[in-house]
Amino acid sequence: MSTYHNDNIFQSLKDVKFNQTISHQCGVTMNDSVEARAIAELMATKPGIKVTYLPAMIRIDGEGKIEFSMPEITEALGREMTPHMFEIFTSTHYGRMVMLDDDTVVLFGDMDAALAYE
Repeated sequence: MSTYHNDNIFQSLKDVKFNQTISHQCGVTMNDSVEARAIAELMATKPGIKVTYLPAMIRIDGEGKIEFSMPEITEALGREMTPHMFEIFTSTHYGRMVMLDDDTVVLFGDMDAALAYE
């Protein structure tokens, strides 16, 4: 039996404070599915990752960068996951998404770090 983390990143508008700073956050939103739940459960075990379960979506958020390992996702899911399939399962993302190779997709919140892969 798996444990679901629900570190909700959303706040009430009355609690939001606006700062003139640069955020290095990044993340993905996925439609709730078998694949999305497997990815979310795996990523929830990673340090610095927040997973938020919504009624029909799952958000995975982090700071700086988030690395998605296709072999790890494949093992968690029980069938093959490729970077191209991963992009299909992500409804949207924020940050710079870079496919490093056939095994790794990285989301960068720090755009300077992402420039090394341009």
